[in-house]
Amino acid sequence: MTYTRCPQCKLCLRFTAGVLVSPTILRHEGHRFYFFSREESRMHVHVASSEGETKFWLEPEIVLAKNYRYTTKRISSISRIIQEHHNEFVQAWRFHFGD
Repeated sequence: MTYTRCPQCKLCLRFTAGVLVSPTILRHEGHRFYFFSREESRMHVHVASSEGETKFWLEPEIVLAKNYRYTTKRISSISRIIQEHHNEFVQAWRFHFGD
């Protein structure tokens, strides 16, 4: 199975035969930032690493939705990364799910 970057947004990874069910949008400091394709419609991003998993709402503002095993310090660090890449996440979401 081969993967390529989405030609429109350059962020989403795609199968050569279609869109991934949970495309990785960013890998940063050991964290994977991704979407689930078959989940709720409110804009959000999932984050996972060996330390834990979390979910952040992206709109109307960046807010922690769920946390599993991350420390408060790590959540703050992840929140900063999301703030730095917010526009990329929104762009990838709109392309992947439609606007």
